[in-house]
Amino acid sequence: MSASPSPVVSSGSAVSVPTQADLLAFVRRTAADSELIDSLPLDPEGRTWVRLEGPGGSEAWLIGWPPGTGTGWHDHAESVGAFLTASGELKENSLAARLPTDGWKTLELTEDVDRERRLPTGQGRAFGRHHVHEVLNESTEHHAISVHAYYPPLPQIRRYSRSGPILRLEQVERPEDWQ
Repeated sequence: MSASPSPVVSSGSAVSVPTQADLLAFVRRTAADSELIDSLPLDPEGRTWVRLEGPGGSEAWLIGWPPGTGTGWHDHAESVGAFLTASGELKENSLAARLPTDGWKTLELTEDVDRERRLPTGQGRAFGRHHVHEVLNESTEHHAISVHAYYPPLPQIRRYSRSGPILRLEQVERPEDWQ
């Protein structure tokens, strides 16, 4: 991970490609904007979200998490990303293993690949390509709000089910599925 954006030539001009560090700095700055955070409509039944303008052409989102909600296991394919809890607390379960990207439907995970991270208000993280995780609001009473950014903009999301050590690819979603 480099400390500064890598220049890319596009249409004859240099464009900065945001790094994981750039995305983390963006979500940190955005989460500190209390007016923006407070403007997110919250629904007691399901997650709410607003698309934001991310740095360098990245895709960014402000997301509200009602008590007891989560994403399920998924990855963001070729995108790197970052997210930060702006309000409340989130939990991230992730896999500390690089999975094959294609050619499988079911994998048996080895022991010691599970990671758990608590992310209270002001805490976040960046992640690389093919990072498999689930994000949860385990509170029974309070909403959580988070800011997320991905680059390149999400080409797809792969969704998984998990039963003990067995991870199964269930669905591949593309941007047109989210419209």
